[in-house]
Amino acid sequence: MFRRINELSFVIGLFFTMVAIILIGGFMISVTMFSKANLYTGIVFLVFGLAMMLIRSGPKNDVENKNE
Repeated sequence: MFRRINELSFVIGLFFTMVAIILIGGFMISVTMFSKANLYTGIVFLVFGLAMMLIRSGPKNDVENKNE
């Protein structure tokens, strides 16, 4: 897990996922954030963030996985 923190794609994905949760949660909870733009932006950010977190940079090394 801590090795993934050093990957830029994982950090970017984590950021976009957190922003998406704030936007979607604000859309559902807050009256002032009740805008369809917030909902649509949150959904797009969530899809992009999850895609970035699932991207692996570099080849998968079985030796490193056995040591974790």
